[in-house]
Order: sequence, then C-alpha cells, then structure tokens
Amino acid sequence: MEKKERAPVYYSEYLQLDKILNAQLPESSKEGIKADDEMLFIIIHQTYELWFKQILFELNVIRDVFKQPNIPNNSPDIYNSLHRIKRICKIMEVAVQQMSIMETMTPLDFLDFRDLLRPASGFQSIQFKMIEATLGLGYNQRHGQNYYLSQLNQKDIDRVKEAEAQESILVLINRWLERMPYAKEPHVTKDFWQQYRNAYESTLQDAEKTNLVTFDKLFLNEAEYPEDRRFSIAANRSALFIMLYRDNPLLHQPYELVSSLLEIDEGLSMWRHRHIHMVQRTIGKRVGTGGSTGAEYLRAAADTHIIFKEIAELTSFLLPRHALPMLPDELVKGLGYN
Repeated sequence: MEKKERAPVYYSEYLQLDKILNAQLPESSKEGIKADDEMLFIIIHQTYELWFKQILFELNVIRDVFKQPNIPNNSPDIYNSLHRIKRICKIMEVAVQQMSIMETMTPLDFLDFRDLLRPASGFQSIQFKMIEATLGLGYNQRHGQNYYLSQLNQKDIDRVKEAEAQESILVLINRWLERMPYAKEPHVTKDFWQQYRNAYESTLQDAEKTNLVTFDKLFLNEAEYPEDRRFSIAANRSALFIMLYRDNPLLHQPYELVSSLLEIDEGLSMWRHRHIHMVQRTIGKRVGTGGSTGAEYLRAAADTHIIFKEIAELTSFLLPRHALPMLPDELVKGLGYN
C-alpha cells in the first residue's frame, strides 16, 4: 500500500499561534483605561498555566508507571519516572525565576487595573489545584478549605474532584515502597531493625531522646502507628533502607527518585514564598482580588501544603555509614550488578 504523503507542517499553524497570540484581552482596554502593565500580567499568568499543563502531563506519565503491579528497580520505567520528576523540578525553577519579571510591575502599575479583575484570582487556577491533588495533597491537609471550591464554577469543581478521586503519586509511591523486598525478612536478618534501633539510640543526644519514641512508632510498633500518617511502616522501612544503603548499585535510582520527590516540595515551597514576597510588596495588607487574606493566606498555605514531608522527616533517623548494621552477603550481592 502506497504511503500517503503528509501535508507540510507550518510553524505558526503547528503552534496554534493565531489562538495564543490573540488570547490577551486586557480588561483595562475594554474600559478605556490606560494600564500598560496589564498585558505583562496576562502573559505571565498564561505562561504559568502552560507550565502547569506540562507538569500535569509529566505527573500523569509517572502515575501510569507506578500503577503497574511490579516495577523492577533496574527497569527503564524507574529511570523514565526519575527523568520526568527532575524535569518538573526544572520547570519549578523557571516558575520561581519568572516571578522576577512580574516584579518589574510596581504596586502603582498594578493598581491601574487591579480592581477590574475582581473576583478573578490565582486561587482559581484549576491546574495548580490539580497538580497538588495529583501529587497527593488531600483535602484535609488544605489550608483555607472555605475558599477551596467556593469561587469555582461547576465545571472546574468537577475537574478538581476528578483529580482528587484518582490515586495520587503519594499513594502509588507508598505502594511501591511497600513492595520492595530489601528491608524485609528474609532479605535482612530477623533482628535487623532492632539492631538498627540500638545503634541509633547510641548516637542520640539527651535533647534527642524523644526521637526514639517516634522511631518505635514509625518503624516497629504497628499498634501505636499515628493515624494521620500516610506512609505505612513498611514504606517507611523501605524508604529509610534506600537512604541508608543508597551506595549499592540497585538502590541508586530508587534513592534519586525518593530525593527528587523532596525537590518537588522544595520547588513548590520556593514558588509559594516568592509569591508571598511579591504579594506583600505589591498590595501590602490588602485582601486578594478573590477575597482571601492575601499574603497571610499564602504564608499559611506554604506552611501547610508540604506533600512529601513524611519522607523528609525520615532523615531524623539516619546513621553514619560506619555505624550501619552489616547486610548479609547474599543481599549485598543482590543489590549489585554482578
């Protein structure tokens, strides 16, 4: 069968530039008000939404990988997921830097058109809410729940709820960590975690002794496991094991992947705090256009919306390499490439 010849691709048609470049409709122009910086304001936010779309695309690829019932640690899927997480982190770096362009708009420049935007607000960014939900921020962890859906139309409420109904990256990562065999018997010795506890206890300062109580709850005593934790004891053990024995070849990529999840949280936190400073500089103590408390709301959300904090907290229980329990020779061999 003769191959059908494809029509030539034209740059502006491929990128849909007619739609994109004609999608800036300043409210000030409609009102006959001179507000030259509204064009910048629109383009900055449209650019953010395009980056948010790309982040959601990457997250959905990662989620499809971790939905699989089994993912070998040396499989291309792990590398692919890690690669995409690192891309998300780079996008977040750009998002933070992009704020400096917004800051070329002075408070007086913003006041020229700010009141025309009410009640529109960045709080109505559906894609950002979907990113948070896809990563694993649950409704119960959200600050300002009274604002969360109240300002959205029904179509967007449905989109957010659909995102929340899907299994999040956090849930899937927990399941992946639970399946990892290395921190379980018979791969480690029967008393490995008790040995580790004893070694850990010997390193604690007097002011750190309460860490041992927390260690027991998170790694040993299922009956006392905190109900508000989202990672299980099995997942905690695997994550800590990966951190401790990351020098073994088969744990390189799992360690990079777990660490990169923390980089996403860091990137989101840096973006939120940069946003806080910009809002304070631009509107001071005034309320946001959407009716929130402005910088005060953003600060509380930044302190609350930390998605992978349970993984970050595991670093409290690390030991130096020379103090680590020795692993069985067979396990060490299994963690290598020979």
